[in-house]
Amino acid sequence: MKTLFPFAISFMILSSCSRTLDPISDIFIAYQGENPGAVVAIIQNGKVVYQNAFGQAELENLTPVQPNTNFRLASVSKQFTATAILILEQRGLLDLSWTLESVFDSLPAYGKTIQIQHLLNHTSGIWDYEDFVPDDGPQVTDADVLEIVKNHPKVYFEAGSAFRYSNTAYALLALVVEKYAKMHFQDFLKSEIFDRLEMNNTLAFVPNYNEVPNRAFGYSKEDGGWVKRDQSSTSAVLGDGGIYSNVRDLFLWDQALYDEKILPKEALQKTFTKGKLNDGSEIPYGMGWHIKEYDGEKVVYHTGSTDSFRNIIYRIPSRNLSIIILTNRDTPEEENMVNLAERVISEFEERID
Repeated sequence: MKTLFPFAISFMILSSCSRTLDPISDIFIAYQGENPGAVVAIIQNGKVVYQNAFGQAELENLTPVQPNTNFRLASVSKQFTATAILILEQRGLLDLSWTLESVFDSLPAYGKTIQIQHLLNHTSGIWDYEDFVPDDGPQVTDADVLEIVKNHPKVYFEAGSAFRYSNTAYALLALVVEKYAKMHFQDFLKSEIFDRLEMNNTLAFVPNYNEVPNRAFGYSKEDGGWVKRDQSSTSAVLGDGGIYSNVRDLFLWDQALYDEKILPKEALQKTFTKGKLNDGSEIPYGMGWHIKEYDGEKVVYHTGSTDSFRNIIYRIPSRNLSIIILTNRDTPEEENMVNLAERVISEFEERID
């Protein structure tokens, strides 16, 4: 099936004529020219109503960012990991109440109380594996993360008693997928999500196993200049942040979140529902999605931050409105990507009022 990408002509004309006539482009002035770049897409009512690309995907060769440029999603990847788990739950291959002790061998005592659902909504209390991985060390994998967990007898808190964001949890979830799907995590994502949605350029990147087409490389600002810092010792961990994609493929993903192509509506709503602690209090996270309000309306979003990439998918379902911003630089701070997305929304809505 050939996918069409309808655009709002007025916005595309504005962006091609003059920055002064395109306030969204003005927001991204620092990303333009011979700088690490960005791509921005606004989706409303099933159409891409604004799209623009800025700057360079690779500075050394002055390769410009395009709508089909693939960026490392970092923690935006978590929504795909959560979806993979829920696909297996729907097929009766696992239960979210299963404890880690029932899934993995040789875990410390806390494996008896931490459930899969605690991993999904960051209430497991498991320590962050990054604390045990030197920045200049060899790359670790999801399986290495499990070994770190096995050798660390403590947790931050009792499972379900508090909320603390955990990359470790999502590395373990990738291994849960592999065990019960009986295939590599990257292959399960490809066959059960990416291929089914025709996200043909999206993949969980494994060196020497697959290749990223049209790849953006990451850069960090050092001493007033940009230095390529594309990979780190944690970049090979897949479940918490190893997916590459572009705005064209993410448009397809965004639309799938409104229908039942991948998950039934009930399961989708579960991902967008605030989790609860043991005492019944809510947390600002569902399953692979942060949850907040903007202008009195529910927002589901996720940022992504890793060596020299900053990204966000920001959705207001009640408005059928989504903002996607992908960048290949180490600024701003990850939490400030929410502010950036909301600046884009503000300019977009002011323009159409």
